[in-house]
Amino acid sequence: MSARPLALCGVLTALAVVLLCLGGILPAAVLCAPILAMIALLPVLEELGPKTAGTVYAAVSLLALLLVPNRETALVYLFFGWYPILRPRIAALPSRLLRLLARLAVCNITVLVLYGLVLRLMGLTADLPESVWYLNAALLAAGNVVFLLTDATLARLTNLWHWKLKKHLYR
Repeated sequence: MSARPLALCGVLTALAVVLLCLGGILPAAVLCAPILAMIALLPVLEELGPKTAGTVYAAVSLLALLLVPNRETALVYLFFGWYPILRPRIAALPSRLLRLLARLAVCNITVLVLYGLVLRLMGLTADLPESVWYLNAALLAAGNVVFLLTDATLARLTNLWHWKLKKHLYR
């Protein structure tokens, strides 16, 4: 790997980790910071391919688990940060309904595994039967809406990268 792609990977890895650290410091940014860190992965994915983007994702995830003060922010990135790498494959599906179902399946499976693991590790599973089921369903539905908005934002930012930003980086 030459110096320019290596520098791009290093700088964007550092940017993603800083964004995740800020999300750990600001309580309102617990779920916003992983989305911003995913956006930092887009130039690597578009310029160097999914293999290099996967390496950057792994580095950011490892550094986030070690450095981010809020573990939930780091875990949300760990579980959702790989989605920009998967997104082009989902976008290539032939049917619009199939693409929507695939996106929702990825979101729901990831959320259920993430919070199932977190609740089990924290020993909070005894409180779940007592909780109001429709509140949990509403939170999951809101999470699906945010995930679909994130997907649309990633698509628009990928187009923005190709049309406007790429030429400023590679002069």
